[in-house]
Amino acid sequence: MAIVVLLSTFSFAVDQHYCGDVLVDFSFFGKAESCGMEMQQFSELYDDSLDKKGFCEDQTLAIAGQDDLKISFEKLSSEQQLFVVSFIYSYINFYEGFDTKIVPFRDYSPPPLIRDVQVLDQTFLI
Repeated sequence: MAIVVLLSTFSFAVDQHYCGDVLVDFSFFGKAESCGMEMQQFSELYDDSLDKKGFCEDQTLAIAGQDDLKISFEKLSSEQQLFVVSFIYSYINFYEGFDTKIVPFRDYSPPPLIRDVQVLDQTFLI
């Protein structure tokens, strides 16, 4: 149950740097490094559509985890409430102890020992 809660609240982000359509660098824990081709170099050389669109691009993919872990019992539907109540009832009764200790082999005697098999086969537990 702890693993489910941990994974449902886990969030992370991936930072990516593209030059054109090519992925140059990505980073899980910080900012991705640029390729060194800043927009100023292109704008000085060319007066094209690169000025408007840009050649290099930084993208961040973020997946947010669940922040609210408090689930109230009143928000459940009647079928869900019935399931939770019946599950808890059957779970408690499943582990209820017996009044007497049951020994299934109490009425059976062990087989007679005709010969010592461990000594004959020379197999000993060390």
